[in-house]
Amino acid sequence: MRIIHADVFCEDNRFKKTDVFTDGRFFSDSSSDGITEDAEGCFLIPGLTDLHFHGCMGHDFCEGTEEAIQVLADFELANGVTQMCPATMTFDEERLTDIARAAAAHRNGTGADLVGINMEGPFISEKKKGAQNGEFIRRPDIGMFRRLQEASGGLIRICDIAPEEEGAMEFIDALNEEVTVSVAHTAADYETAREAFLRGAKQVTHLYNAMTEMTHRAPGVVGAAADDPKVRAELICDGIHIHPAVVRTTFRMFTDERILLISDSMEATGLSDGEYELGGQPVTVRGKKALLRDGTIAGSASSLLTCLRTAVLEMGIPLESAVRCAAVNPAAALGIFGRCGSISAGKTANFLLLDKELHLKSVCKDGILRNC
Repeated sequence: MRIIHADVFCEDNRFKKTDVFTDGRFFSDSSSDGITEDAEGCFLIPGLTDLHFHGCMGHDFCEGTEEAIQVLADFELANGVTQMCPATMTFDEERLTDIARAAAAHRNGTGADLVGINMEGPFISEKKKGAQNGEFIRRPDIGMFRRLQEASGGLIRICDIAPEEEGAMEFIDALNEEVTVSVAHTAADYETAREAFLRGAKQVTHLYNAMTEMTHRAPGVVGAAADDPKVRAELICDGIHIHPAVVRTTFRMFTDERILLISDSMEATGLSDGEYELGGQPVTVRGKKALLRDGTIAGSASSLLTCLRTAVLEMGIPLESAVRCAAVNPAAALGIFGRCGSISAGKTANFLLLDKELHLKSVCKDGILRNC
């Protein structure tokens, strides 16, 4: 297949009007005899990777069933995500084991590819639990993590941790080369967070949310992460979690080299307002806002592509930066950039065609183009 006249997001993270050739993978030979698609007026970007979301269309990853995983995969692909890394919630080990086994049993086919698991709980702080269920919070446990990793078939790519909790630093020392340790749901101060990063933690989960605030005398987790050039930061740009001015400031602090756009979407995503559930707790959704009964924000009701569009059109983030943070950086963070995440010869032909208003016109997965 040959795609012509599109504005293509190239390997230098800039757009260029050029032709793209695919046969299931991208290739550079212009002698293609296949179908020609005229993409005049469209942006062609890599398929997105959502490395932190919980559910959509009335289903949640933590159901621990093939049906739920497939619903997530189908919705994600239909909304521009070609690789997905869904997140667990805070449950007991038995429930988490069931979820891990269901993920290990899933075989990628239709829908977005399941490329990992983001283990958001239970090694977090009660003080900053957010929408997590405090009943199941526990101290960091190396043995428990390794048992869950075995049950998942090695799919756990990210493990969240509150570094101030007893045993957390030892957990980071032991596991930082086995999994990406992400600082999350934490009351840590600047010094504690900085120590966690020096010991090998490499990521921060949904920056600003469920953590100490950044102030001019107590910069907290945000300041420690900004100071360390090895640390990536997840960012939810749904227009609810973070003020647009803070989003713009964060891009200046971290640059688009270190930001990971995520959706943090829950089961209401793709459905109408109503009553839903997250981590066993009731959630009310009105518009873009999802709240627990006590008013705590409980994930988002927006897809990753919607967050990308919001960042660009409502928050003033350059399109090139937003695409890098939703497609390139997440693939790199999950260790899959060698096969996807950019329009590069030899990589799997996963890409999107967006119109000038950044609405999805077509999605290509494994070289098969689908109109939306």
